[in-house]
Amino acid sequence: VQLQASGGGLKQAGGSLTLSCACIGRACDSASMGWFRQAPGKERDFVAAINWSGVTTDYADSVKGRFTTSRDNARNTGYLHMSSLKPEDTAVYFCGASGNPTRNQFEYDYWGQGTLVTVSS
Repeated sequence: VQLQASGGGLKQAGGSLTLSCACIGRACDSASMGWFRQAPGKERDFVAAINWSGVTTDYADSVKGRFTTSRDNARNTGYLHMSSLKPEDTAVYFCGASGNPTRNQFEYDYWGQGTLVTVSS
């Protein structure tokens, strides 16, 4: 399984941005996908996760109500729709693939390369 994250960029506070994570490999449509982020000098934190069918989702409290994760299994692609962006959302965002939509980054077997999101005030 290979993951390719894209869609990062520079946005003003209050704006919106959608990240994509393309999954390449036979197990993509049965894998859960998670989103994590890492701000400069900080640890990688959980953001959101979605199970293989898209029925089950989970969000960190810091993004609940502002971010939505979804997936299109026909395209083997997951998405993180971010709205009402805040400067504290600035980070490198990573997507990962796991057997379950877990908040534990160590349970993810595969990772994308990360995409930078910068939110200006």
